[in-house]
Amino acid sequence: MSTLVIETERLVKRYGNKTAVADLTLQVPRGEVFGFLGPNGSGKSTSVKMLLGLVRPCSGSARILGQAPGHPPTMARVGFLPEHFRFHEWLQAGELLDLHGRLSGMDAATRRRRIPELLELVRLSEHARRPLSGFSKGMLQRIGLAQALLNHPDLVFLDEPTSALDPFGRMLVRNIIRDLKQQGTTIFLNSHLLGEVEATCDRVSFIREGRVLRTLVLSDFHAERLTVEVCVDSASPELLAALEELAGSGVARVPPAPTPFASTPFHPPSANVTRLELTLRDEALLPSIAEQVLARGSRLYALVPRPTSLEQLFLEVVGTEDSGQ
Repeated sequence: MSTLVIETERLVKRYGNKTAVADLTLQVPRGEVFGFLGPNGSGKSTSVKMLLGLVRPCSGSARILGQAPGHPPTMARVGFLPEHFRFHEWLQAGELLDLHGRLSGMDAATRRRRIPELLELVRLSEHARRPLSGFSKGMLQRIGLAQALLNHPDLVFLDEPTSALDPFGRMLVRNIIRDLKQQGTTIFLNSHLLGEVEATCDRVSFIREGRVLRTLVLSDFHAERLTVEVCVDSASPELLAALEELAGSGVARVPPAPTPFASTPFHPPSANVTRLELTLRDEALLPSIAEQVLARGSRLYALVPRPTSLEQLFLEVVGTEDSGQ
């Protein structure tokens, strides 16, 4: 059996003169939590629809669980929570899951066992007989997640699964995703909440205009990227050159914080402090920064290392231009 659950080769989708997906090539192995990231209008939703067999590509190829998208027996092993879900508001929570269970061919005995399990999983057991019309958006999102997991899927597509949830709800979903991964389920996660992606995903791809710009393993990214804030009383050209040589890239001047060093526990005695920011590939270079500052006659007020965030990398890879969508 192939270890690849999702495999696409140069998928293209056009709507008239508009290209929604220009050239999508992806590989997602079994048991991975995979993040699919891009700005609005980058082709994420269209890509997911092609993978689910809801939209046919203009060219290129795709395989899901070893079969072409839309293959009925294969799609019975797939779960899906869309971003813009619409449920029958007059149904009770348990009735909604029962309906989807019957639509998927699940027998009555299995439904009676599985539905209470899922309601408990998403913390909605006490609302099993409550009409969906009385649910908050966060509760609807959780019942939608239960619906996506109803058939014990091998592959789950989650499109913005925590956008309407409070911090407790996000923690719940994060724990569910981790449990699914331990069971061998593959999760394809599309989210604008990069903190959630960073906390749950093994690997991510950045896309724009339907093309993959970069794919990376998050554990490797965290190990190799360290942003350092250096606070000194003055930054001479010689000091800047020395720091640039250490970093292997430029050193940025950071605008003063509204409150001196609001992001750090340090409060220097003078407001005339220069804040610099640089990125290191090796944390072993941190002592060298302090040595370079002191060797060039500057006072060092703070040296604050922090991992580069996924949001920073997103802006570097995808760019800061607004898509307008």
